[in-house]
Amino acid sequence: MIPIQGKVPTRLALFNGLGSVAYGIKDNGFATFLLLFYNQVLGMDARLVSLALLIALVFDGLIDPVVGHISDRTRTHWGRRLPFLYLAPIPLGLAWIFLWSPIGEPSFAMLLMSAIMVRALVAMCEVPSAALVAEISRDYDERTRLTRFRFLFSWGGGLLMLLLAYGVFLPNAMLAREGYRNFGLFGAGLMVACVLLSAIGQHRAVAGMPPERATADKGALASLGEIRESFSHPACLVVMAGIAAALTAQGITFALSNYLYLYVWKFTPTALKAFPFLLFASVVGASLLVGKAQARWGKAGTVIRMAPLGMVFWAGPLILRWLGLWAPDGSTASIAGMFACTLLSNTFTVTGTMTLWSMVADVVEASEEQTGRRSEGTLSAGAFLASKCAGGLGVFLTGLLLSFAGLEANTAPADVLPEVTYRLSLAYAASIALLAVLTALVVQRFPIDRAAHEARLARLDQVARVDPDAAGLHP
Repeated sequence: MIPIQGKVPTRLALFNGLGSVAYGIKDNGFATFLLLFYNQVLGMDARLVSLALLIALVFDGLIDPVVGHISDRTRTHWGRRLPFLYLAPIPLGLAWIFLWSPIGEPSFAMLLMSAIMVRALVAMCEVPSAALVAEISRDYDERTRLTRFRFLFSWGGGLLMLLLAYGVFLPNAMLAREGYRNFGLFGAGLMVACVLLSAIGQHRAVAGMPPERATADKGALASLGEIRESFSHPACLVVMAGIAAALTAQGITFALSNYLYLYVWKFTPTALKAFPFLLFASVVGASLLVGKAQARWGKAGTVIRMAPLGMVFWAGPLILRWLGLWAPDGSTASIAGMFACTLLSNTFTVTGTMTLWSMVADVVEASEEQTGRRSEGTLSAGAFLASKCAGGLGVFLTGLLLSFAGLEANTAPADVLPEVTYRLSLAYAASIALLAVLTALVVQRFPIDRAAHEARLARLDQVARVDPDAAGLHP
């Protein structure tokens, strides 16, 4: 497809974003409920569950570059990305149902296979869909606008499932197995519908036979060499490391969230039902903030400021509670304070993460200038590789934090000792503080700003005018 000049039509941006609903449902389910379900409901050891999810995430992360590279080289009349978006969603829905309705006694092997299957199929939906951002527009700011829609839909899908879990599937019964079965069934239907509608809505704009040079006939070793070459660009390495640090912190936060709500803050059922609305409001706030922040500080500068700021409001209430300066657990004042801090922390954190994903699209032309190839799918896959490994590491570290705190399986909130919640809180706060600082330090080295990006586009356009068959510049 030819990149759209100027503003991308809102309809196209909406349909591109709609496909990320499946990713949001998967992410929310894995990060928020899966550890709790297999540990506290099915009775598996938290360390075994965490290890299975870590292995599955790393394995799936290795699939991402393959999916991205194959989509870069795919040549059909529907383009490079749409075939994946039409073929993968139905198998994904079936795999998602099985994950939440395991047959027989749960085991490490069964959980591992189910988790790998779900994550691999999500990759076949999300990697090609995300790669379309760099294809649809080359504009520095429009790519952030497209990323905003993807984040809104991704978070919207995940938070819708969170709302339904707290209000419909698991009301007053977060440890009931039947509720998780219904959670899986509804989530599967929503995933399938959103990915297919996204593909249909984008079809006219993105379908079309890609250029011949996009899919030169090369062997497996040459393909692996191309993947390695794309990933080796300094900008790619920096943004992947930044995503890894930021999303490891997010993975720990998500995986611990229900533990903190139940065992530390003692949220009431009403508070749990209201919480998804608060989180979605923070994502809307981030989508409004990101453009202004990016205009003032650039993309790297925005991440450098937002990551530590978000961490302060995540960890602050836990530190104040430890110092005895917070309202009693479960009180109206405590819950209201948590809501206010969460609104701020998630707004700043999502602003930074949203910006990191927009930076991935800007690496496409930098890589093209170095390699002579456009590798939208491969580079998007690199970002997903980093995020999935980080998410898996976050869940794995959560299992270690729970073990360190001494929280045993099948423990009722009323039976948890105060020292257990303090150990858990302080270990969590220290972990995310370290990761926030690491994110800022890594992103400080990102070499692409607005001026560099626009200058690179001008050079690539000049080469294309001189040699229409050229895909980029070679140093």
